[in-house]
This record gives sequence, structure tokens and C-alpha cells, in this order.
Amino acid sequence: MIRAIALASICAVAPMGAAAHQLTVFAATDCEMVTVEAKFSNGNPVMLADVRVLDGNNTLLLTLPINEDGTAAIPLESVDHSGGLVIEVDTGSHDNYWIVTPDDIARSCQS
Repeated sequence: MIRAIALASICAVAPMGAAAHQLTVFAATDCEMVTVEAKFSNGNPVMLADVRVLDGNNTLLLTLPINEDGTAAIPLESVDHSGGLVIEVDTGSHDNYWIVTPDDIARSCQS
């Protein structure tokens, strides 16, 4: 009986523990730079990850390490962004992405 209760408790807690490590990625542009932010669902910044920048055809353009504060900066002049960009963040055990569309870039340049 005690084992059944313990097992039920572990099963009830496991999904919450798994969700606590979800990776959130956000990217925004100001017409000169794409700023990337990555953090876990508990609010802690990602401290060790690769940031991959792909073009609209999923061709890898650039890979760089994330900063210790969970951010990365990508100068738009350093990548072909005409078809938009896909920003991927990979910690090795978690990954997620953000799409920066050509319209996102055009809007930021009109401001």
C-alpha cells in the first residue's frame, strides 16, 4: 500500500518537473540587429547553448554561442535576411526556435 502511494506521488510530480525545463526563445529586430533571448519556463536564462541562424530556406548561415545572460546579438548586415530568418537555440537537451519574417524586419526599419 505504501509503495502504491509513493508510486502515485512520483507519477503525479513527474509531468510538472518535465514542464519546468521547457525552453522559451524570443527574437526581435531593430533594423540593425536581431536580439535573441532564451530562458527556461522557470525564468532562468539559458547559460550554455548554441544559437543557429538559418535563412528562409533553412540554410545554416551562422552559429554562435549564447551569452551567459541568455542573449545573443546578430547583426543583420552579417546574414542574408531577405527571406526571413529562423533563430534556433539548442542547449543539448532542449531546443526551440523563433521565426523573424521579412515583414518583421521591414516594420522595424520603418520606425
